[in-house]
Amino acid sequence: MAKRGKKYQEVAKLVNPDASYEPAEAIELVKKAAPAKFDETVEVAVRLGVDPKKQDQAVRGVVVLPNGTGKTKRVLVFAKGDKAKEAEAAGADFVGDQDLINKIQQGWFDFDVCVATPDMMSEVGKLGRLLGGKGLMPNPKAGTVTFDVANAVKEIKAGKIEYRLDRAGQIHAPIGKVSFGAEQLQENFRALVEALVRAKPAAAKGVYLRNIAVSSTMGPSVRVNPQTFR
Repeated sequence: MAKRGKKYQEVAKLVNPDASYEPAEAIELVKKAAPAKFDETVEVAVRLGVDPKKQDQAVRGVVVLPNGTGKTKRVLVFAKGDKAKEAEAAGADFVGDQDLINKIQQGWFDFDVCVATPDMMSEVGKLGRLLGGKGLMPNPKAGTVTFDVANAVKEIKAGKIEYRLDRAGQIHAPIGKVSFGAEQLQENFRALVEALVRAKPAAAKGVYLRNIAVSSTMGPSVRVNPQTFR
């Protein structure tokens, strides 16, 4: 493991690695222990009591963070006709059909989220390898394959994030920036964890919320007491 810098070592002393903190205290510690000069992202990691290899225990979904993420996402919408006009009116950054597909095939990826109307998916599917490899492929479960493009764009701009179980049985998601107020981060944190609780698969047995930790981009990890959400 790479040796940590002096600044990290100093702020790490603020956190007891063996303790599990209540959410409010954990958020305060993360804000105090953020060592970088830039506005770090606050991230949450949750280890779930599910088997990621089993399809009936998959955990995936979306949640609109009440206070946003602190980052305005660039939204691309694949749509035609009236749906394209709706997407533009809702604030989409890029709207088109075959023109955008061609552009992406040539290596253009200056966007953060893709939305597509269902009738466009036969064409968008041809980008599967390119978009899928970057986690950008529109998906009905994430609400990004829909005819209601206006609402999809507005929710993404307002702070909707997608969460998805990784191979290690963990969920990683941003809940804002260090510059956010403590209450804003707490509200976003609770919204995310409560969404995960609602998404618990029926096939999951035993303890569902195994471990929860919150940290800033460059700061130490702070463990949160999972019992708070049980």
